[in-house]
Amino acid sequence: MKQIFRSSLLALCAGGLCSVALAKLPAPTPEAAAKAAEAAAKAAWSGKVDNYKLCQAQDRVAAHYRKTAKDAKPAAASTPCADPGPFAYTPPEAKPIEAAGAHSPPGTASSPPSTTMPAASAPKS
Repeated sequence: MKQIFRSSLLALCAGGLCSVALAKLPAPTPEAAAKAAEAAAKAAWSGKVDNYKLCQAQDRVAAHYRKTAKDAKPAAASTPCADPGPFAYTPPEAKPIEAAGAHSPPGTASSPPSTTMPAASAPKS
């Protein structure tokens, strides 16, 4: 009896965890979406800065090797390290509602919006 209770409890807990994992989160607010976009831009910029610093370190190590090694080959032509510059984020401009296509398309109405006649028996135009 105790074994059945444990397996039932385990199955219940697993089902509860699955339902929590499948729960739908609400859409983020515009402020939260803007903050997330800025955080993503800052993360991308910091990745570029890290690559720039790595490139400079590799250049210093290669220059030191060429200076100290007797059998070092001359430096091959390579692209210089690209400095990403300071972080600057400009948020995209929000479209006005009219430009976003939120309204109905222009045109004249052929019938009132709500009628008592079913759509199947409505006259075809």
